Amino acid sequence: MRLPATATTDIETSRLPGPVLERDSFAAIDEAGTRASKLVVATYNIRYAVGSHLIAGSLFRRAGLGRPSRRPALVEQNILKAARALTDGARMPPADVIALQEADRGTIRAGGRHVARELARALRMHYVRAGMTTPRDEAPKDRQWYLNFEEPLRVGEAGDTGVATLSRLPLDDVARVELPWSECAWRPRLAIRACVPFGLGRLHVFNSHIDPHAGVEEQLEQHRAVLAQADAVSAEPTVLLGDFNTLSRESRPAMRALLESRGYTTPIPMGTGTWRSGFLRLHADWIFVRGVRVCRWGVARRLSVSDHWPVWAEIEAGDG
Repeated sequence: MRLPATATTDIETSRLPGPVLERDSFAAIDEAGTRASKLVVATYNIRYAVGSHLIAGSLFRRAGLGRPSRRPALVEQNILKAARALTDGARMPPADVIALQEADRGTIRAGGRHVARELARALRMHYVRAGMTTPRDEAPKDRQWYLNFEEPLRVGEAGDTGVATLSRLPLDDVARVELPWSECAWRPRLAIRACVPFGLGRLHVFNSHIDPHAGVEEQLEQHRAVLAQADAVSAEPTVLLGDFNTLSRESRPAMRALLESRGYTTPIPMGTGTWRSGFLRLHADWIFVRGVRVCRWGVARRLSVSDHWPVWAEIEAGDG
């Protein structure tokens, strides 16, 4: 199977001014009347489907040894690899709802591909995506050295990065959630809210990408922005998930204490490896729930699409 090249019109939409919320569907059948009592939700920082070698890739690129001509085919192969891993049952149960972060659209580093749209097409799912609005005419500021291995977007390029939510079931009540930031206009952060039919009602899903460059208090402010939206639907089951970038020893307990104080729980122990580089493992990705039971959960390791691994949980309607 091969993916069709991203249509020019998809990439052109990233040049539109202001925030954009994009949605479409590749679902094979209309499941509008479907109401599942169990769902598998997953979060995956897909790192624009370029592979798992963050540090080595950066060193090769800086040495002029990169192979940019291979990028479109590499990203295509990795999107298909991700689609298989998320549905074939080998590493995890087939996912019903998938929260993506670093889902690039039309960027040079993603080989011009539209990662969320092409993955949704391969999975035959609905999707909604929010792109981050970053300056086109200035270079990003310096970052902490240990976060400086990522390949940046180039000044003036048309593409963007963003977050996306994919679902086998129809997505409703979708909206982008702007997260507060202060340090650098090149590092805005986003969340997406959406809901799917679940049990006798709806499941609300909040997919967040928290800033790794921010201090603990600024990260908590970003979580509070999501919680403010979630409070409006507090009577219905809710999932908060995403790349929370809890990279420091201080950030993990602070984040967990905040979310647990608002009635959320997680089955995932602190220190679970969800990101890796070489022998280094960090816990960046989380799933928190309220008003549902977690039947089982896991991390889909041994997948080389990204430097993160998918984190999943099977949830069941009813109080946890």
